[in-house]
Amino acid sequence: MSYPVKKHGEVISQDTRSLISKRYKTVTSAVNQMFWGTSSETSNSLYVGSYGRGTAIDTSDVDILIDLPQTEYERYDAQTSNGQSRLLQALKSALLTPYPRSNIRADGQVVKIDFSDGMMFEVLPGFRNWDGTYKYPDTNMGGNWLSTNPKAEQTAMRDKNSNSSSNGLLFDTCMHFRRVHNDYYSSYKLSGIVIDSFVYTAMAGWKWLNVGETSTSATGDYENILLNYYLQNKTWLDYALLAPGSNETLESNSSLVCLEKVLRYIAE
Repeated sequence: MSYPVKKHGEVISQDTRSLISKRYKTVTSAVNQMFWGTSSETSNSLYVGSYGRGTAIDTSDVDILIDLPQTEYERYDAQTSNGQSRLLQALKSALLTPYPRSNIRADGQVVKIDFSDGMMFEVLPGFRNWDGTYKYPDTNMGGNWLSTNPKAEQTAMRDKNSNSSSNGLLFDTCMHFRRVHNDYYSSYKLSGIVIDSFVYTAMAGWKWLNVGETSTSATGDYENILLNYYLQNKTWLDYALLAPGSNETLESNSSLVCLEKVLRYIAE
């Protein structure tokens, strides 16, 4: 039995959104106080990840990028032994001030905050480049710097989700994939950016119809189009799937097994 995408099928409650906003401001203020000398709750930070792209559901992690002063990059880059790890430890120290009883830990590129109610924040320290991209630390392999362009990805996703393009179908599909993953395949890895990038590419020109418009497509045709796109292209998806807007090549191989399970669940 198929499980087709529904219009506005996933909605994060206002109470949850309000709690996310409150915690976002607390995190931003704490980091600003340590690195910028200001208590601003909104400066130098932005939502990234699925929440920033508009494709999160109520169980999604909340990702925040905090823009730090260039002098901090120079300071930690000059250190001879994994300055990236030391930067994450400094960020962790800032976050322990407002959340001393929460489980806060550095993990690869981010500092994670596990709240007792099950919500998780992942805080990424970054340094803005002249072209709108951000450098961020990676503590693996002795430490190095990676690059990301979240604003370009967010713009591309919003444009394709707009009324003149997919009319909301892009976001609804991405959120539907997350729900199926969360409810039926949570033991398998499925990256949010892989979901969003795959749907962005595979959906082609499909869109929700407006009131009064008609279609010759049957229920389930769209979901089967997505599955067939995967089956026809899976040989290259593990090395050539690009993030929308930024065109960053993604590490998608570890997500493909679960992606296929989700696609088959909603289509067959």
